[in-house]
Amino acid sequence: MAFDKLVRELEKLMSMEDIKRLVESRIKSFKEALLKPAEEVFKEIVFCILAANFAASRSLRIVEELGDKLMKLDADGLALELRRLGHKYPEVRARYIVEARMKLPEIIEALRSGWGEHELRDWLTENVRGLGIKEASHLLRNLGYGNIAIIDFHILRVLRRYGVVGEFRSLTRRRYLEIEGLLRELAKRLGISLAELDLYLWYMDTGRIVK
Repeated sequence: MAFDKLVRELEKLMSMEDIKRLVESRIKSFKEALLKPAEEVFKEIVFCILAANFAASRSLRIVEELGDKLMKLDADGLALELRRLGHKYPEVRARYIVEARMKLPEIIEALRSGWGEHELRDWLTENVRGLGIKEASHLLRNLGYGNIAIIDFHILRVLRRYGVVGEFRSLTRRRYLEIEGLLRELAKRLGISLAELDLYLWYMDTGRIVK
């Protein structure tokens, strides 16, 4: 099976104590994130909005650099800051951030509602501009939801390398859900959550774990 070689490589990675501790630490921090004040949860939302088609590491640095300004600046002010900090799409991302900030009480209520992960992901993609299925999945994972997949180019590159998926032109919603099903099967074989699997796969491709 295509999974077999990848399973063996992941099992090796999971047996390395330093990497295992890093993954466990990240998962623990994710589970605590939703309990933080709304302003801190908002930073997670902003990170995921910024990280769409843009480097996660650079998005994280921008969020850290802007800090409290994310709750204060209008769209024009945010666009200037995003441009200064090198974001690829400063104007449109600034608009999305301000719109999400205006909806923050509603978003927080939904995130803490106890809805199922897939229902909540659908709600986010329908109600928060800038969050597609991948970004909504990323947000939920960062807030402690463990059983949805973040299918970005790092994950796809590993899956292609091991023959789990082939080449395709675009990642449609249907294809996303199909690949998520494959990843769920892989996680089950390894005895870990999809959230943990994502971190291990990310490490396989990049040699580090960002967020």
